[in-house]
Amino acid sequence: MAKKTPLYTSHLQAGAKLVDFAGWDMPLHYGSQIQEHHAVRQSAGVFDVSHMTILDFSGPDVDRYLQSVLANDIGRLTLGKALYTCMLDPHGGIIDDLIVYKMAENTYRLVTNSATHDKDIAWFNEHMASFQVEMVERRDLAMLAVQGPLVQQKLSAFIPPLFQTEIADLPVFHMKIYDQLFVARTGYTGEDGYELILPAEQAETIWQRMLAADIQPCGLGARDTLRLEAGLNLYGADMDESVSPLESNLTWSVAFSPLERDFIGRAALLKQIAHGIERKLVGLVLEGPGVLRNHQKVIIPTIGSGEITSGSFSPSLNKGIAFARVPVEIGEECVVEMRSKSVYAQVVKLPFIKRGKQTFLEKRKNGAVT
Repeated sequence: MAKKTPLYTSHLQAGAKLVDFAGWDMPLHYGSQIQEHHAVRQSAGVFDVSHMTILDFSGPDVDRYLQSVLANDIGRLTLGKALYTCMLDPHGGIIDDLIVYKMAENTYRLVTNSATHDKDIAWFNEHMASFQVEMVERRDLAMLAVQGPLVQQKLSAFIPPLFQTEIADLPVFHMKIYDQLFVARTGYTGEDGYELILPAEQAETIWQRMLAADIQPCGLGARDTLRLEAGLNLYGADMDESVSPLESNLTWSVAFSPLERDFIGRAALLKQIAHGIERKLVGLVLEGPGVLRNHQKVIIPTIGSGEITSGSFSPSLNKGIAFARVPVEIGEECVVEMRSKSVYAQVVKLPFIKRGKQTFLEKRKNGAVT
């Protein structure tokens, strides 16, 4: 039987089309995926992300422990700050990507992917034996992500009046806790917004307040096209244990200093740097009509080939876009095999969209390869 978030009944009442996602019944859309996408780019939308895994770590050795199992440096964190990081295996492969928040001295909250729940828990436990650390999975909590350029105008829907000014001034990748409400200025859409973690029994009230404030409920479909436009990787598609952060446009999420911090996977990454990587993750923009899809072959004449890892139609750009893992020597153009034809695609630096604006200059061609 599929797992259900505390908002399952609310999704049904809102007309959601539910699908199985990593063993959870989750909304794919509430009628129009395109409408939900545009709502987040132009106004505000809310996602139920209570399927994500929330783990609280504490104990006298928690800093040393997390410095060992995470590729980024939590020593950079001050109270109330967050950072994005990968968790690597000894070969430098990505076990998962996550956000870690410093909630208090010797206390951290990690939010990891739902599809990697079992292996993440096993990995954390496997490397905990020599540390005085406690890990608690917070199944009692729900998580909502409210995103979009008009979110600041709608704070009263989900933030108590006394805290609205403080929340409006909260810097990106920082968090605050008010009573039992955890608020972080983070997200997965490329827009301004917040992620809220709160007791499961309070989720319904906040959800209904958001809908009453004309915040659009959004499903997995819009979440995927939004994150794709924003250049944000999806675990299991754009990265997994078979690739390293260096091959996944995530070198920025690895901290090699201080030199004495020997995190799992460090030696493998340093070896990869010394030898040079052969593949990298880039953005592709289709130069003609059509939609780019996962696993389509990418050909770089005289150099080699690669593969699309995530592809879709971009509602904001009105054209096909994709991430592709390709040889590092790729230039500004490539050819994608689409069914029975081959088409040109422009190679661009990610992201495609930043705060609702296109980030690249288009170089137009006919589209089809002659």
